[in-house]
Amino acid sequence: MTAKLSTTERRKALASLKGWQKQRGRDAIVKEFLFKDFSAAFGWMSRVAMKAEQMNHHAEWFNVYNRVEVTLTTHDAGGISQLDIDMARFMDRTAPRQGR
Repeated sequence: MTAKLSTTERRKALASLKGWQKQRGRDAIVKEFLFKDFSAAFGWMSRVAMKAEQMNHHAEWFNVYNRVEVTLTTHDAGGISQLDIDMARFMDRTAPRQGR
């Protein structure tokens, strides 16, 4: 089982991520990504889905046209784990520059 990050580890990890914020009322991080159009958003989501399968770690997300809202938390750990930080970094690396 993956361990939940300590408060200090979580704070340090979140500071190293651009645009990710702690979700209110929950031990999770959130970010909104914007894309050129639906095709670009869906293509990115497909790439992330493949990585999620490899990691066996799946995001909570919501997509409308060119916008993808992502929430990351590790349910088994009861909060943010290193898996969430790794997934957030992957998402940031693979999102097009026009994304946020």
